[in-house]
Amino acid sequence: MGFIIAALVIVIYVVMITKSIYVAKTAKDDMRRIYCNSELHGILTFHMIENIGMTMGLLPITGVPLPFVSYGGSSLITNFICIGLLLNISARRKKALFMD
Repeated sequence: MGFIIAALVIVIYVVMITKSIYVAKTAKDDMRRIYCNSELHGILTFHMIENIGMTMGLLPITGVPLPFVSYGGSSLITNFICIGLLLNISARRKKALFMD
């Protein structure tokens, strides 16, 4: 079951990353687009690639946790804040009707 679960976790991360790219492409203004791409998408992608590379022995071992899987209070809270900001940007991507 280890390979199946590991592949499922990687697929879930890929779906999360593609959804964050979609939210960044459909953001209302440039500031939100830059924030989605640089902060949210970058953090999740880097942590995922770094941790999986460490586990496979391809990258040096550092203290980077796997988002939403590895144990760690501050890392988990930070990841939840990143996903909350991403959801907020996604909810506010429609342009206002009566803006000049």
